[in-house]
Amino acid sequence: MQFSRLKQILANPKARAWLAGLTLVGASALFLAVVQFATPALAGTDGYYHIKFAALMRIQGLKPDFTWLPLTVLNAREFYDHHFLFHVALIPFTLGDLRLGAKLASVVFASLAFLGVWWLFQRQRVPYAPLWALGLLGISEAFIYRLSLVRVQSLSLLVLVLGLHWMLTHKYRFLLPLGFLYVWLYDAFPLLLVFALLYTLAVAIIERRLDFRPILYAGLGIGLGLLINPYFPDNIVFVYRHLLPKLSEATAVSVGNEWYPYETTQLLENSPLALVVFVSGIFALGWRDRRMDTRTATALFITLLFGLMLFQARRFIEYFPPFALIFAALAWAGVLPGSPLPVNVDRPAQAPGSPIRMGRLGLLKQWASALLVVIVLIFGVLSTLKEARASLRGSTSFERYAQASAWLEANTPPGARIFQTDWDDFPRLFFYNTYNSYLVGLDPTYLQLYDPDLYDLWVDITQGDVESPSEYIYPRFGAQFALTDHRHADFIQAASDDPGLKLVYQDGDALIYQVIE
Repeated sequence: MQFSRLKQILANPKARAWLAGLTLVGASALFLAVVQFATPALAGTDGYYHIKFAALMRIQGLKPDFTWLPLTVLNAREFYDHHFLFHVALIPFTLGDLRLGAKLASVVFASLAFLGVWWLFQRQRVPYAPLWALGLLGISEAFIYRLSLVRVQSLSLLVLVLGLHWMLTHKYRFLLPLGFLYVWLYDAFPLLLVFALLYTLAVAIIERRLDFRPILYAGLGIGLGLLINPYFPDNIVFVYRHLLPKLSEATAVSVGNEWYPYETTQLLENSPLALVVFVSGIFALGWRDRRMDTRTATALFITLLFGLMLFQARRFIEYFPPFALIFAALAWAGVLPGSPLPVNVDRPAQAPGSPIRMGRLGLLKQWASALLVVIVLIFGVLSTLKEARASLRGSTSFERYAQASAWLEANTPPGARIFQTDWDDFPRLFFYNTYNSYLVGLDPTYLQLYDPDLYDLWVDITQGDVESPSEYIYPRFGAQFALTDHRHADFIQAASDDPGLKLVYQDGDALIYQVIE
């Protein structure tokens, strides 16, 4: 009885589709969890800040006073949480162990992004939609690593995929609330407007008509999100300050590696299938010998955009591989067995959506191609799993600065400012110790934009170019304690030679000096 009921359910195409989607989510979550738990640490550093801030939001309210970076553009008066909805989404994962919760959140959010890609394929009637979506697991080790970070990339990818879906299905009005929410989620929201522009361009080229509705709805949503914002008008000032240095002077200040491009050999090593898939999509356009449709042209334009962006900054590896896969899937639709007719083909003798008739030899060739895709997919998934786990195993221990932070909390006044020699030490220090405040964090440009002269002085001190750093650490920076790791040998030497600094704490990760008046 139960078997016949199951058989009846599976006879429904929608039920089969959702079963495939749920299977995809389960497989993706399992794969991502195996990668994520290759190490007890969090991948990268920013995740320590995000999960801790989400915990503070749960305890103190959605807009906690941000007092931890007073000498940056994120000071208490100007602070803007440019990951607001991401932090809100993290709150349920802060109810227990923060480290474990952060890792689970990373798995859940990435799985949702993969589900979104499958949904796009399903709604666009791409043959073998679940198989194409599973390709996300094997297309790029660097992509999987980026999605394993406790950062907003996964949800940003989900938003962009939903935006593309609603453009392709002409449900433009949904771009308004999507644009609004994207502003509150992440400051990459201009990408949605760029998507709308590229879609409009594709419509103009392929369909020979102008349709500005996607641009208008997306632009209106983004505009409302900027104006109706819990941080207005500081959010607008911050977006200008944050994005402009990256676009115009990415090398003027030593920002994180993610803002610098890959070497060609690196890209070939960590994302070979992404490049192969993209090239295969170009090949498919010629093979099917038909006029490109709007959806494929849009995906091609988007992929080219992210390809150009990837050559400028490696952080866009989180977008190029999935959209290269989306482009390839749409390009191959109509070529693989079981493909429906593309919307731009006029064949009155054949009903729209019916399969393309072909000889046995042609069918055999295409089934052989499909089998080759499956083999490549299996190889890619296994290779990516191995390499991604190896990358995460290289993560720094999650206990780094735990003991030093405990010492600072026990031996310094409340809110005492700590002078750090590395801007990217802040997330871990913040994770373990919100009792103190810090000099710089999250991005070095935040200090540089707040006070360029102070930033230059900080760089000189951290590089050991100032003979008596104690003469500046307290008078100029207001810090009575300085923390450094063991790699800053020049600063350590200068501090050791300075009678105004006293070494008061040392462990395998950090040294702490106190300014002696």
